[in-house]
Amino acid sequence: MELTREKEFVNQYHYDARNLEWEKENGTPETNFEVTFQLAERDEEAVRTSVVAVLQFMVVRDEFVISGAVSQLVHIKDRLIDAPKDFSQEEVQDLAAPLLDMVQRLTYEVTEIALDRPGLNLEFNS
Repeated sequence: MELTREKEFVNQYHYDARNLEWEKENGTPETNFEVTFQLAERDEEAVRTSVVAVLQFMVVRDEFVISGAVSQLVHIKDRLIDAPKDFSQEEVQDLAAPLLDMVQRLTYEVTEIALDRPGLNLEFNS
């Protein structure tokens, strides 16, 4: 799959200190990642599809919760995509990789500042 990527875009990024008293009454948040794709353009003549990859996330740690969404416009050459189900799991991981990197970078910097110690390195499992 030959890709041309636009710059990643941070739609939202939230850092919240944990409020355990609030969580007792309202429930504990859970870590979650979801990648979705929105068709931006399907050009049959040029045999190219453009999609917006969107990563929505929530990461729960002992001291804080981060959440938000990052996205990226990706142009796929020599392939027409009709629906997200057309991507294999490996292709989804490849499309989402820069978005996960962005979340890692943001989290490291924000936690370094917020907690006044070395930042947290997130590790994602395939």
